[in-house]
Amino acid sequence: MDFKSKLKRIITTSSMIALVGLLTVGCGGEPRESIQVKGSDTIVNMTQFLAEEYMIQHDVSIAVTGGGSGTGISALINGTADIAITSRDIKDNEIATILDRTGKEVVEYTVALDGLAFIVHRDNPIDELTIGQLKDIYTGKISNWSELGGPDQAIVVMARETSSGTHVFVKEFVMNNEEYRPDALLLTSSGTISKEIVTNRNAVGYVGVGYLTDDVKTIAIKLNEEAVAVLPTDEGIKDGSYPISRPLHFYTAGEAEGLAKDFIDFVLSEEGQKIVGEMEFVSIL
Repeated sequence: MDFKSKLKRIITTSSMIALVGLLTVGCGGEPRESIQVKGSDTIVNMTQFLAEEYMIQHDVSIAVTGGGSGTGISALINGTADIAITSRDIKDNEIATILDRTGKEVVEYTVALDGLAFIVHRDNPIDELTIGQLKDIYTGKISNWSELGGPDQAIVVMARETSSGTHVFVKEFVMNNEEYRPDALLLTSSGTISKEIVTNRNAVGYVGVGYLTDDVKTIAIKLNEEAVAVLPTDEGIKDGSYPISRPLHFYTAGEAEGLAKDFIDFVLSEEGQKIVGEMEFVSIL
């Protein structure tokens, strides 16, 4: 089953779940064990599919929603999520807040690896960029494709909204904590960015590798002008040769217990990691 078919299946399943009130009651009338999983839009589809597969095997309810890594961590802080899913590392102040609110230490589970891909329109002649050039594009120091050997057209910069872990990751890792250019278009998801770039010849944006399609061009990235440009392949992400990669995490307040533990164990199992790979992320196994 390809990624688009899986996504269609996820959307259909999510709609069915909504119609029956998240299926929190079993056939015998007894409440089903349930957990809330919230966070990163980068891995929400992957997590939904993993939850769907787990629920097929067990009489439980796992509700998965996105909104961004920050949203998931806020939900963990507020006690409205059992598991926060993130595409960035949790911050020290967030760890301290969770400890203060719950009396529990944060526990991190790395569930997959991801390469962050930069994409442009298929007709864009640019094939590779350095991290320094990406930084200059996103901070506004480079504003026209002609400065990079492309056409004399203003660059349209697309980025994720501020609650996104991907937004934070790019700011810290690519932009060296400088601010995004003020005219950057902040969009709600990787899928939205990819869709916009299909029709905008002057745009550049970033998405997780799970969202790459043949409808856009993926830019090869190199550390500097002397380095070899590398595309975000599984091998490049695992061996570190692709320079913009990151771990993807689940977080809990305290050691996971009950259904939360069982679901995380499933995600980390050989079966779960096979699904991770099928969803076009990189397995940790």
